[in-house]
Amino acid sequence: MPIVAQSTETTDWVSRFADEVIEESERRAPGAVTSVATAPGLVVASGLSPSGPIHLGNLREVMTPHLVADELRRRGLQVRHLISWDDYDRYRKVPAGVAGVDETWAEHIGKPLTSVPAPKGSAHPNWAEHFKAAMVESLAELGVEFDGISQTAQYTSGVYREQVLHAMRHRGDIDAILDQYRTKKAPPKKPQQKAVDEAELEAAEGSGAAAEDDGSSGSAGYFPYKPYCGNCEKDLTTVTAYDDDTTELTYTCDACGFSETVRLNEFNRGKLVWKVDWPMRWAYEGVIFEPSGVDHSSPGSSFQVGGQIVGIFGGRQPIGPMYAFVGISGMAKMSSSRGGVPTPADALKIMEPQLLRWLYARRRPNQSFKIAFDQEIQRLYDEWDKLDAKVADGEALPGDVAAHARAVGIAGRDLPRTPRPMPYRTLASVADITAGHADQALRILSELDPAQPVGALDEVRPRFDKAEAWINTQVPADQRTIVRGEPDAELLKSLDDRGRESVRLLLDGLAGHWSLDGLTHLVYGVPKVQAGFSADATPKELPAEIKTAQRAFFALLYHLLVGRDTGPRLPTLLLAVGQDRVRRLLGE
Repeated sequence: MPIVAQSTETTDWVSRFADEVIEESERRAPGAVTSVATAPGLVVASGLSPSGPIHLGNLREVMTPHLVADELRRRGLQVRHLISWDDYDRYRKVPAGVAGVDETWAEHIGKPLTSVPAPKGSAHPNWAEHFKAAMVESLAELGVEFDGISQTAQYTSGVYREQVLHAMRHRGDIDAILDQYRTKKAPPKKPQQKAVDEAELEAAEGSGAAAEDDGSSGSAGYFPYKPYCGNCEKDLTTVTAYDDDTTELTYTCDACGFSETVRLNEFNRGKLVWKVDWPMRWAYEGVIFEPSGVDHSSPGSSFQVGGQIVGIFGGRQPIGPMYAFVGISGMAKMSSSRGGVPTPADALKIMEPQLLRWLYARRRPNQSFKIAFDQEIQRLYDEWDKLDAKVADGEALPGDVAAHARAVGIAGRDLPRTPRPMPYRTLASVADITAGHADQALRILSELDPAQPVGALDEVRPRFDKAEAWINTQVPADQRTIVRGEPDAELLKSLDDRGRESVRLLLDGLAGHWSLDGLTHLVYGVPKVQAGFSADATPKELPAEIKTAQRAFFALLYHLLVGRDTGPRLPTLLLAVGQDRVRRLLGE
């Protein structure tokens, strides 16, 4: 039975790309995608360099094909999502901010990433595996299913030997393609967007395209292959001779002076230069879809040149969008990341996988967006919870329904979620006030809704744990909430009649409004009652001055309770402090 290209009623950017993948597959091999039983397996791809912490900018390289692959799986097709670990790339520089790394690591510059020691204290055998492991763990939490390919393993085991020999035989053709761009003056670079985040500069730098290697040219001609030195292991080598018939290759090392002659048909300590390596892999793996960052897509860049070179290997350039940068807001204490640049693991400490997936799913790849580590995360969670409710009630727009479905699960299963997802800002306030005391946190949470009290913290996990982590890692100490130990006698004594009346009205209503909704009604209602209106009066029924009076009342309560102008939402704060202590601090 034929598979319909578009199998869903809702068409979002993911489903449209899935349609294009099927159409491209049919162009390459008509009739290949006809049924679940005969589908050979569509190939989508990502490439990641474990040259340092793999951060949230790089995650778009994975999430874009992941979402497309997942849509194809939902349609019943077999899909292979390859993640090529570029761990045979050269170690380019010592990244700043990585714990356990000092200037001595500079001696390894030029070696394969898998030949560089892991940071001190790491349990992993080398530099690449150390940073790869953190990303693998994060991808598992995000529900990303993939086949990982180590380029170190591919090259050193001889998997690409025929491709290397083929590239060397056709080095003149490759050089001619590259020469089209070498002779042209590169146009001045234009900014892709405003205020590029440092994370994205690092993301581009960490990709395989950063070096933009064409290969080595010299008196012996052009060679698209770079040996690693047999003495110092570095790639600071120059090929001085090559014989196509015998495959004898001679190179010298500019770093240590070592020289040797090897037979390339049995030599596995080297790799094709990046602009040749990438299209070779497209052909070898049969990649149909792979996105590329803006750094790959400018004139003369690796993606454009690769589209011509791939034909030398008998393949075709993948389809796929150019993706925009991902910005960051916040990052108060990102000591685990290079230069303060957050990784997916950093994000997953403070947000559930569903929210992070949604941020990537709801925007087209060419649209930039920001991931919040500051107060904005609370607004994002509010937006997510509203969408969740609309989807449950059947009131969400089709595009929003699609993005929500892609966020909450993958083909065949939903991701684990918080059983009782209370507002993130409420949980953050509780975590802030209780400072790690689980019993106090449970007491407060159980009082938020007396009709349906929380019986155990597990009901609000993992969201509560994420909110607590956000408070502990992203909120500066001087912004944390510390409840007064004793009443502010001076402030209480200085209150005028109106101030004393407002405090009395609040105290009189505490017992009868001791729940989140009840206290919300009470604290907003006191200024209304003082002005002669009903506590139930709506904003439309009230003069603008009431808002000013409410802000003044809130500021007074914050000063009396925590000694500041602002703090957590007052209803949550009152519940956290407890009724007896509130009465004492307010002078009763």
